[in-house]
Amino acid sequence: MPEGPLSGITVVDLSRVLAGPYCTMVLADLGARVIKVERPGSGDDARQMGPFIDGTSAYFASINRGKESIALDLLVPADRSIFEGLLDGADVLVENFRPGVLGRLGYGWEKVAVRWPGLVLASVSGFGQTGPYSDRPSYDMVAQAMGGIMSITGDPGGEPVRVGSSIGDLAAALFCAVGVVSALFERQVSGVARHVDVSMLDSQVALLENAIVRFGASGVVPGPLGARHPSITPFGVFRAGAGTRLVIAAGNDEIFGRLCQVLDLPLLAGDARFATNELRCQFEGDLESALEAALAARPADEWLVVLEAARVPCSPINDVAAVLADPQVAARRMVVTLDDPAPGPPGTVGLGGLAGLRVAGNPIKLSGVADPVVRPGAPALDADRESILAGMSELRERSGRDH
Repeated sequence: MPEGPLSGITVVDLSRVLAGPYCTMVLADLGARVIKVERPGSGDDARQMGPFIDGTSAYFASINRGKESIALDLLVPADRSIFEGLLDGADVLVENFRPGVLGRLGYGWEKVAVRWPGLVLASVSGFGQTGPYSDRPSYDMVAQAMGGIMSITGDPGGEPVRVGSSIGDLAAALFCAVGVVSALFERQVSGVARHVDVSMLDSQVALLENAIVRFGASGVVPGPLGARHPSITPFGVFRAGAGTRLVIAAGNDEIFGRLCQVLDLPLLAGDARFATNELRCQFEGDLESALEAALAARPADEWLVVLEAARVPCSPINDVAAVLADPQVAARRMVVTLDDPAPGPPGTVGLGGLAGLRVAGNPIKLSGVADPVVRPGAPALDADRESILAGMSELRERSGRDH
């Protein structure tokens, strides 16, 4: 059993593509055993999504590391029997079907709560288990558009822009992981298991913290501001010399004063237009022009050294290659490599050739818990059937004792 606070917890994972699998990857990183139940023959849809290395999906490998795989057809009685045996010994079932599909398969919450009273069911869907949109399909792009994130992303007057990462799926995945851990905690205290219902749309709305408050306070519908912060100035991307750019985030009056000192702009610090953050936001354009005029004297990398020495929050604008090479990222073990996965049974979709693939690490650091830079790889389809079946009776005994 892997180390971590969820060591001893078994998760049966019916989910596919991103939101559900990312949630169960987080749970696996925290020590849970995750048994991935996939469709025979093709498995998770993500196995067919690029980029590919030696014909296998690096994308799938990146979000399914450290899991086990068994292929089951839930319309086949023998496979249903195996699946129900897994649930007999599981603590959590995660699924991201459209609402109603799991129920039609015979495993809706009403039946699960009666037959497996200690089992936490976690459902991630586009719009949740209730409401007028609950039956609609969804993808990340749909959630970002409908949830308002796209309306505040991009440059003023520009076209709507999708956030570059799949924040529609990822936000739902992270909220679902929090819901699962919370439900497990409650079960430990009260013995009651819950149905965790997380919607991609709900999750996007939850991320509109500043935008919702600004609309409520002003009645003005927020729009895209580029890299600017809506209520803190200076706080954004600034042009420096030699065509370079950097981020400066002067979040309070004291930092703004230090910034003006570093840039040799004492009159700017005493300018009545910039005396408070509220005024700086009001005269943001004038302030940006003054700052960029001073920043033009040196390229960004030189300014970063000076600004960091003055304790002014700042940053280069790293591309992905620069992030992977950053010493702080390395020190925090936020780039890990995957172990060579064991091959699956003959005729299954394997993951050979992905040993050494670099992926993002676990950002949740816990005292006394290992944080290895080499992680178990993702499983080949059905690769763990024999070991899963052999261990089902032991899993069932443990579950009966602990629940």
